[in-house]
Amino acid sequence: MYDLVIIGAGPAGIAVAAEAIKSGISQDKILILEKSSEHSASIRRFYPEKKLVTANYKGNESSCLGTLCIEDSSKQETLNYLDEVIEKNGLCIKFNEEIYGIEKLPDGVFIIKSSNGHYHTKTCTIAIGILGRPNRPSYKIPPSLRDKISFDITSTPIKNKKVLVVGGGDSASEYCQNLVEAGNDVSLSYRKESFARMNKLNLQIIQDLEHAGKVKIIYNSNIEKIVDMEGPFVIFCESFIPGQKYDHIVLALGGSTPKNFLKLLGIEFNGNLPVIKKGHETNVPGLFLVGDLASGKAGGSIISAFNTAHQAMKHIYDQYLDTPLSP
Repeated sequence: MYDLVIIGAGPAGIAVAAEAIKSGISQDKILILEKSSEHSASIRRFYPEKKLVTANYKGNESSCLGTLCIEDSSKQETLNYLDEVIEKNGLCIKFNEEIYGIEKLPDGVFIIKSSNGHYHTKTCTIAIGILGRPNRPSYKIPPSLRDKISFDITSTPIKNKKVLVVGGGDSASEYCQNLVEAGNDVSLSYRKESFARMNKLNLQIIQDLEHAGKVKIIYNSNIEKIVDMEGPFVIFCESFIPGQKYDHIVLALGGSTPKNFLKLLGIEFNGNLPVIKKGHETNVPGLFLVGDLASGKAGGSIISAFNTAHQAMKHIYDQYLDTPLSP
């Protein structure tokens, strides 16, 4: 049982853990889960080597409120600073952990479901970036079908329809499970002869749904094109698979937008912005958003990420862990 699980090992996630350490929470009670193989993946990927990493954003000056602070620095200097924070505080980060679900039990404990296992925690803080995008297929999506083809199951309500899910990962299984519960006739198209990317739980569930006749799995299938025949009509590359018309198609091809991920967790939105309460807590008690997700339309910065981490941890200590924040 952890006191705190943090999703995302960028500046905000690292800052949350550092704030927790400063306030006396034991290192073995804090866990950071990161889907990439290194911390601060967005800085590594999207910042050119010679680009200055500015502490503030668009000239919006702010002072550091918490234990971490940084000045305008080079990309490497910024990464070095975060390396030092991780080492100095002995932070535990598990890399290559793709989060596919968060469940809150009746007793208030969260179960964090990842590609490598399940973790139990009293509180959870999400510190992911805003640069994620769903992967797109090689075939074209007809403009006339854009309201009937989606990359998730949160953008459009899908109930009592004939639905094709395309993909072979955990998201594909999760989507099928939810679509079946909503009364849909569900098929799953996967390009290989067996699933290799699902965790054991999702694999078992999708196989059980197939055996129960609730999901039809079309193995060794690759979509050649989708045409509009008063609805999406799918033509497969394999001649032995007949073309089929569906009411809706969900492309679970990897990648996701933060909004869709957060909505699947039950977080409420006001338009495109998550509803955030005092201390950056969501409508789900004990579940917090920090960093870019807490900055709104104005955009975030490293200092604002550090500050949202400080504010969130103060609320966590006061309300959930009964540990006062150190001055």
